[in-house]
Amino acid sequence: MSGKITMAMAALFVVLAANVLQSANGATYTVGDSTGWIIPPNNDFYDDWADKKLFVVGDVLVFNFTTGQHNVAEVTETAYDACNTANTISTVSTGPARITLNRTGEFHFICAVPGHCSGGQKLNVEVRNGNNSTAAVPAPGPSPTTTPVATSPTTSTPPTAATPTSPGTSSPPPGTNSASSLVSTLSPVFFMAIALVLMC
Repeated sequence: MSGKITMAMAALFVVLAANVLQSANGATYTVGDSTGWIIPPNNDFYDDWADKKLFVVGDVLVFNFTTGQHNVAEVTETAYDACNTANTISTVSTGPARITLNRTGEFHFICAVPGHCSGGQKLNVEVRNGNNSTAAVPAPGPSPTTTPVATSPTTSTPPTAATPTSPGTSSPPPGTNSASSLVSTLSPVFFMAIALVLMC
């Protein structure tokens, strides 16, 4: 009898660990989608791109650019507004660059190559806590004929740190994130675990 209980507890642990690890993975967004990280066609291009997304802690931004032609510098809001590259927080010069959004709040990115930021190659994203399920509900459009723009989802390997990692190319639809579904994922697992223990 104790062998069955031990086996059930081991199975419960594996199931719970797998679900917790899965829920910690963030979505991966390719900045600018197929356009990538370049001097954009207009100064609002990256703002418009980010406005269609909901970013949460654990999400990954992929900046697709050619090494030697562009870079990605994280800067303060003041440096972002002024396109000042004097005191960057961090800079990634090898493309494509993967940057994990590891905290809530605003992140400011610019290309530090002279003239690129002032040409619109800058991105500001607001990162929210992953368990804010109400923020994931999109607002209704201005009219019934408005068609929302969606990006294509793919699965990616999660990064293990809040520093740039290996390249990837996926871009999920807005509001989709496994981190925001921790409670809904664990609830059925919890009840299944109780049933397993009671059956043994």
